[in-house]
Amino acid sequence: MSCLSPLAHRADLSCGPLPLAPTCVRVAGTTVWLPRWRDTWTTNRDTPALRVSHDPDQTSGQCPVAGTQKARSATLRVVPDGGSLGPIGDNGAVPDTPGRPAQAAAPLTSGSEALFARARAVTPGGVNSPVRAFNAVGGTPRFIRSAAGPWLTDVDGNDYVDLICSWGPMLLGHAHPAVVEAVTAAIARGSSYGTPTEGEVALVEAIVARTPVERLRLVSSGTEATMSAIRLARGFTGRDVVVKFAGCYHGHVDSLLAAAGSGLTTFSIPGTPGVPASSTELTLVLPYNDRAAVTAAFAEHGDRIACLITEAAPGNMGVVPPAVVDGQGFNAFLAETCRAHGALFISDEVMTGFRASPQGQWGLDGAVEGWVPDLMTFGKVMGGGFPAAAFGGRAAVMAHLAPEGPVYQAGTLSGNPVATAAGLATLEAATPEVYDRLDVVADALRAGATDAFTAAGVPFVIQSTGSMFSVFLTDSAVTDYAEAQTTDVAAYGAFFHAMLDRGVHLPPSAYEAWFVSGSHDDRAVQHVLDALPEAARIAAAASTSGKA
Repeated sequence: MSCLSPLAHRADLSCGPLPLAPTCVRVAGTTVWLPRWRDTWTTNRDTPALRVSHDPDQTSGQCPVAGTQKARSATLRVVPDGGSLGPIGDNGAVPDTPGRPAQAAAPLTSGSEALFARARAVTPGGVNSPVRAFNAVGGTPRFIRSAAGPWLTDVDGNDYVDLICSWGPMLLGHAHPAVVEAVTAAIARGSSYGTPTEGEVALVEAIVARTPVERLRLVSSGTEATMSAIRLARGFTGRDVVVKFAGCYHGHVDSLLAAAGSGLTTFSIPGTPGVPASSTELTLVLPYNDRAAVTAAFAEHGDRIACLITEAAPGNMGVVPPAVVDGQGFNAFLAETCRAHGALFISDEVMTGFRASPQGQWGLDGAVEGWVPDLMTFGKVMGGGFPAAAFGGRAAVMAHLAPEGPVYQAGTLSGNPVATAAGLATLEAATPEVYDRLDVVADALRAGATDAFTAAGVPFVIQSTGSMFSVFLTDSAVTDYAEAQTTDVAAYGAFFHAMLDRGVHLPPSAYEAWFVSGSHDDRAVQHVLDALPEAARIAAAASTSGKA
């Protein structure tokens, strides 16, 4: 048994005069067990500082600490102070340490429970975006205190392999050194100026270089991007009708929070209270991947349709790839149909942009098939974890935007210097090696999930675009929103909590994409693979399909 001071700047692994009572540690190979209430420790070994990855399922009764009866223990992950888990593929940067056992009991969550109670007293539902509340899966959402690489650490000290990645933005992983350095330098120069900056020009240039857009306007959220793109399309065409697809989400814009009407070519009705009928009466909602419905809508309303907007590859009903028919992809069909009727084709790449490929979903279909959207929207990855989004497209269309043209759009924090620094650093660090690693990780997880669900007898379908994928607990391919709704929600809820208890944080909804990052090293991947078999068996026991 060795002793280590939690406050010493030059402590070694022998006991000596300490400012506080010494804290006992147990060294076992590459693992150091120490009390879970400390986060950073300093030693005189080669690593100047050590960060702690807590494992509340391990205990050490041999190590009493002042003020406690027994010291809870934690798994130590050794990384340089302020560093990350290492570059892509450098799985030796972090020693292999025991994760939460596959048969682990549920982790302690008292801290999250207390914070959730506080939050519910002052915030509707206790969260600032509905899916975070765990309503779709039940239980208490985990309040995260910190994150590094592929790992999340909650306020109770529990660690999780992150398969949400902030709903897509964390392409490189959490606290990537290049992004942290860029943000630190930017904020030191001031957080917002209300003037143009070189950084926003550089970020726009980087996006234009990677995509088919000719001109681009920065905004602060995906909702702003889609809202502004639709306004611009209406202003450019002089038409009012918008076509969208059921299950595709384009932000909380009134006109796009619409449910389908009673027939394929009837106008929609509000999809949520608070949206007046007048806001959606010019929106047509069609089934996704349904070419006949699109053809019928344009045949009846073509001269009134300003634009058609679609997720480039839907991820908000789970991942539903655009279908290919006779060699033509669905997006190519949409672009062709819009062009034939004088409408604009808006490809929403807020989720897929710079995620599905270096060029987004367009890099997987449009760049290959030879078509270009009239307008595109971006977000998530392009902000590097900060609030940033954009819309852009053909120069002739974008020229209608103020101050060059008559269509008004503005934003106080658009092009924020800190957000643009984070976004530019992310895009510059997103090398081919990063995308290769994303594919390797996604392939491994898809294969592991396939093996686990097959062995457990759970009906499932895994659907992907690039490294984004979803697991539908149903027995046939999903091509639209109606089919997505056949997924076994009860089984997914059981599966979600089984994975969470084993240190893997999945999306808390059966209708969301799973995301990986370039920082998901072999240890993180293996942690997920180890958790999958038992979680799949738990899903089978909860299945309502009658087939598990």
